[in-house]
Amino acid sequence: MTAAALLVAAGLIVSAQESSHRGRKYKPPPPTSRIEVTILRSVDGKPIVNAAVIFKLMGDKGNMELKTNEDGKAVIDVLPINSDVELQVIAKGFQTYGEDYKIDKDQMAIEVKMNRPGEQYSLYKQHDQKADAGKSPDKDKTGDANKEAAPKDAAKDKPAESAKQNDAEPGKGQPQPQ
Repeated sequence: MTAAALLVAAGLIVSAQESSHRGRKYKPPPPTSRIEVTILRSVDGKPIVNAAVIFKLMGDKGNMELKTNEDGKAVIDVLPINSDVELQVIAKGFQTYGEDYKIDKDQMAIEVKMNRPGEQYSLYKQHDQKADAGKSPDKDKTGDANKEAAPKDAAKDKPAESAKQNDAEPGKGQPQPQ
């Protein structure tokens, strides 16, 4: 009798597993793309190790950050196809890179050439006209008017020269070596 009960119980279990009804509806994940980003120096083409490669999906919160390996490569394979992504690369000693990309293939390769930082812009230096071309004419006119109206003080404009003059005249407020 126990053998018959076992056969009946086994039959019920098998028929329950074959049922196509699930507790919740299964939704497959979207197809993803494999993206390989290579980070190189612009000067010599050598790879940059340990650069932060940041992916941010447009419209989503959060981001995904990877570090480059010894070949300067970072690989990600979880970004959905037909999505827009913002790529940002941060490496110590280099300018930050940022660009928007459309993920439209199942495999993509992106190569980024990083530049060293340029010279900082200073208001105290004379610049060529090309750099000033982006300014509006109203700003230039008001700036010139302020320059003409304010008297110039040579000591403020050239502190290095005033310091040199003090060094040239020994004995005024400075102890002298003996």
